[in-house]
Amino acid sequence: MRVVVAGGAGYVGHALVRSLAADGHETTVVSRTPVGDEVSWDALGSVVDGADAVVNLAGASIGGGRWTVARKRLIVDSRVGTTRRIREAIEAAARPPAVFVSASGIGFAGDAGEQTVDERSPYGGDFLAGVCREWEAAAAQVPVRHVCVRCAFVVGREAPALRLMTLPYRIGAGGPLGNGRQWFPWIHLDDAVGVYRVAIDDPTLAGPVHAVAPTLVRQRDVARELGRILHRPALLPTPTFALRAVLGEQADLLLHGQRAVSTKLPRFEHRYTEIAPALENALR
Repeated sequence: MRVVVAGGAGYVGHALVRSLAADGHETTVVSRTPVGDEVSWDALGSVVDGADAVVNLAGASIGGGRWTVARKRLIVDSRVGTTRRIREAIEAAARPPAVFVSASGIGFAGDAGEQTVDERSPYGGDFLAGVCREWEAAAAQVPVRHVCVRCAFVVGREAPALRLMTLPYRIGAGGPLGNGRQWFPWIHLDDAVGVYRVAIDDPTLAGPVHAVAPTLVRQRDVARELGRILHRPALLPTPTFALRAVLGEQADLLLHGQRAVSTKLPRFEHRYTEIAPALENALR
């Protein structure tokens, strides 16, 4: 099987490419700054034609800078724009792929509170929910089977978001964010890759699919485990007003939670079902 992975140089993309290659599949990585065997976006049409599957993981980091008007526009355009380019390439292909798999986020539901969120739940009303709505709408216009993988917080070795999360603990200032009661959807990197592999391989799977661990935890539980594993105190909460003052609207990343479950992957076997061993694997 030949798989085109846009954004394959990123954290999850690199792991997916490695997994596919280990099983003997041919992969082509599309990148804005191609290195080695990677190709540029200008060559998209030629690599999509004849491919068996296309995966889009491209997009500017949502945690890469304060959410100014310009930054928010970049976050949207880098996702929706690349999806539209892939749609055009697939439409023009003499031999189009059988499936298009697009990344999305579990933040589609916004701040869902105590409500259980599955693939049928409505979109929320905050910025990230709006990004997911536009992103998934663009993916739905691709004229082949499409799957949108709504990925939770990825736990894994060298995971960029996890490294940022552990910084306060390493200087003795770790603890719950806000009141710590917000739900914290998560998934280990190995299982996130597994969900993408199922999305590619299972012809019955379509539409949104949640890539989340089966065990639900609150943010304060994650804080406690981080303190235990790193042998650092985890008692110093960061008040909501302080997060808002420093991060502005971007504080939604830390304060909004989703009690997220998956209903479309009943037979999927997670390697990591509990947050403690997942964090231990990532941090030790």
